[in-house]
Amino acid sequence: MTGSDEGQQSGHVAAPMSPAQSRAARGLLGWSEADLAAKAGLDASFVRAFEAGQGDPAAGQIEVLRSVLMRAGAVFTNGNSPGVRLEQRASPDEGTRLGDLTTENDR
Repeated sequence: MTGSDEGQQSGHVAAPMSPAQSRAARGLLGWSEADLAAKAGLDASFVRAFEAGQGDPAAGQIEVLRSVLMRAGAVFTNGNSPGVRLEQRASPDEGTRLGDLTTENDR
């Protein structure tokens, strides 16, 4: 795999997440397979099979898992040293509060 989430340009397709990276990200976040599956809207058996390297899951389903993990703060690295780390955050991301919604932040 090549590339990284760090410094991506708009329109760039991210490298796929490996089963090991998924397990590591869950571990860093303290999530179970069921936790990740619920947050992604997928079945826990899908997460279990993917992380065990079984089957041939659709790239879209893997991307759903990856996106959920990234929103929680996981940063995936690839290239010579594939891995995952947690993003340094000052405070938990609460999203945009209802009173702050505008057409500008709706994009």
